[in-house]
Amino acid sequence: MTTDATPSTAAPAEADRERETAAEQTAVAARYARLDDLRRRTADELAAVHRSESTGTHQNRSERDAFAALHEARLAQLQAVEDRLVFGRLDMGDGETRYVGRLGLADEAQDRLLVDWRAPASEPFYQATAARPAGVARRRHLSLRGRDVATLEDDVLDAEGVEARGLTALGGEGALMAALGAQRTGRMGDIVATIQAEQDAVIRADAKGVLVVQGGPGTGKTAVALHRAAYLLYAHRDRLARSGVLVVGPSPVFLRYIEQVLPSLGENGVLTSTAGRLFPGVDARATDRPAVARLKGDERWLAVLPRAVAARQRVPAGPQRLDVEGTTVTLQPRVVARARDRARAGGEPHNDARAGFVKELLLHLADAVGRAQGNKLEAEDRPAVVADLRASRDVRVTLNLAWMPMSPQKLLGDLLTRPHRLLEASEGIFTDAERALLARSVDAPWTVDDVPLLDEAAELLGDDAHGDAARSARASEKAREEALAYAQDVIESGAGTTAVEGYVASAEDLAERNVDGGGPSLTVAERAAGDRTWVFGHVVVDEAQELSPLMWRLLVRRCPSRSMTVVGDLAQTRSAAGASAWGEALDPFAEGRWRLEELTVNYRTPRQVMDAAAAVLAVTGAPGRTPDSVREGEGPPVLTELPAPGAAREALLRDVVVDEAARARGGRLAVLVPPARVQEVAAALVGRVTGPDGAPLTVSTGATALEDPVVVMAVADSKGLEFDSVVLVEPAELLDGPEGEDPRAGAHDLYVAMTRPTQRLHVLASPDLDPALARALVGG
Repeated sequence: MTTDATPSTAAPAEADRERETAAEQTAVAARYARLDDLRRRTADELAAVHRSESTGTHQNRSERDAFAALHEARLAQLQAVEDRLVFGRLDMGDGETRYVGRLGLADEAQDRLLVDWRAPASEPFYQATAARPAGVARRRHLSLRGRDVATLEDDVLDAEGVEARGLTALGGEGALMAALGAQRTGRMGDIVATIQAEQDAVIRADAKGVLVVQGGPGTGKTAVALHRAAYLLYAHRDRLARSGVLVVGPSPVFLRYIEQVLPSLGENGVLTSTAGRLFPGVDARATDRPAVARLKGDERWLAVLPRAVAARQRVPAGPQRLDVEGTTVTLQPRVVARARDRARAGGEPHNDARAGFVKELLLHLADAVGRAQGNKLEAEDRPAVVADLRASRDVRVTLNLAWMPMSPQKLLGDLLTRPHRLLEASEGIFTDAERALLARSVDAPWTVDDVPLLDEAAELLGDDAHGDAARSARASEKAREEALAYAQDVIESGAGTTAVEGYVASAEDLAERNVDGGGPSLTVAERAAGDRTWVFGHVVVDEAQELSPLMWRLLVRRCPSRSMTVVGDLAQTRSAAGASAWGEALDPFAEGRWRLEELTVNYRTPRQVMDAAAAVLAVTGAPGRTPDSVREGEGPPVLTELPAPGAAREALLRDVVVDEAARARGGRLAVLVPPARVQEVAAALVGRVTGPDGAPLTVSTGATALEDPVVVMAVADSKGLEFDSVVLVEPAELLDGPEGEDPRAGAHDLYVAMTRPTQRLHVLASPDLDPALARALVGG
């Protein structure tokens, strides 16, 4: 009976699945066909624009270039949403059916084919539950492979509604669990099809003020922050398309890891940057020793830097005799002091105020030249005499010594490389020991911790010695104002409507793309990257717990509205200048204007590995609340003893890497090591490892290696990343941090390293490993 009954119950279910899959394939194909049609139309319109002659009036050329830029941007958006265009369906109790996907689509009759995942109509897809169905009878998850429907899975939220509509409910392994179990590719993927309710609430939260998203490893806080950026660009397009969104990440490796997420969500206009790139012209990658980093992030610099600038506004000790075309004049200290005081009284930055200082002294000297020549200088003769004064070497040297034009790099560089300059500016503020810590060689590179100091210096100095960037920015702003007035005329004439479905150009769109003499402008992100004074509409900061007080000041200057999404985990703070509490970091500039949301579920790290990471925190005495994992892994972490340095040690390392790479089954394996061992481990592995089949196994290092099967990297570079498997080498060395570092920082590094894998963790350690730590590493 049992044998006979099995086919009779299984066959109808399989038939239902086949029938439903075929129906969904037809629906998905129709939406891809519409996408293809829009791509063709947009490409045709772009080609027509390119074929048009570059003659005619300035307005004709301007309009053509503006629309070429619009079509190019729209075409890029349409191309970027190819993968998993459709991923959801909502069957409402009232009979309506909504398909949910990466962007909104409508047919020729403007009937809706696809709801943008950010639209209000899509909210029930993420937020509806059986207790609160929000009018949804059935929620369906569609998994695509290319353009083909691979799997379907249904959530029945209203059984009566499903029955009333005659809908079929299909089971499955769970869309979320399937996505979590998928192999990693070396790049972060979007989570748009599997956003959970607590994540969705954060993504759609109000843009006002500072939203802090606290979450432990694997809670998806980075993905949530990126999806929030995409959502805000959708919900506040008019404002944010003009001012832009800035995303700040912890490292170049991290930026490469996340670079595909926003384009896959249809957004290409976001500026991504590390903290070390937030000062135009500087790409700081080096980091300071902990004690130096802590000192460079200290707010006492807000007293030191003004004193350093004031010291460059000097009154000569005695009268200065100056030769002007054979005429000798004398410049008295009191005259210089009076001009300096007047220039300072205006409150302008140093380089801007210098113009008034120089002008006053030149006019004074011009009158002195006239008196020396026995003449009263007439107004019409003054320009010629001032020109002679500007050409005089004596005058140029004297005025520069009294008030030298200064760049931020020159000011800060002098403070760090010339002890007398730092003493002059910091006496009574820094101690001798602190000044000794700050000293560095002239050829030392800028560090990440120097960037906020450069920015503070730029605020005090204003325009640099040449002023090209600032003057260009002012000129561009004027050009944009003029372009906006013209663009409004274009829109009102009807020329601003494109034939591209769902996209209508605004006057601001055209103006932003139509400056600089009538040619197409840089994108918002490109302009913002080169303009230190650019004000963003919203800023997203990842690993925000690492930022110093001065780095927060820099970010507030970039976003005075304080519209920010701040993402981090206080349990992972390792920077000596970082925060131990969010109020400590945010109250100085946003007291009463920030709110905290916490993500509590770990979607990445297997429970056994997370339990071991929590045990390590407890053994090392490092504070931190660990999130709850939703997944069981293959087993607890594995601990293997490393032989003494030599051939046997290298051979074991290679064997473990080969074995773990095979277990990853084509996924990604990271070999995480203390920074001092990167070269050693890389030398033992790169080019010297073969897989189980005897073929060479690619082992790489650096930011470009994330897509290779095996990557060797320092633990600090792995922040924010995830891999199928991790081999962690010499964990005890992470606990022995540099001198001056918070002793908990090493424990936080170890915690970070342990929580990178989605499947397996294999630890390699020397035999003298502390027994308590050894037990904790395997969850004991």
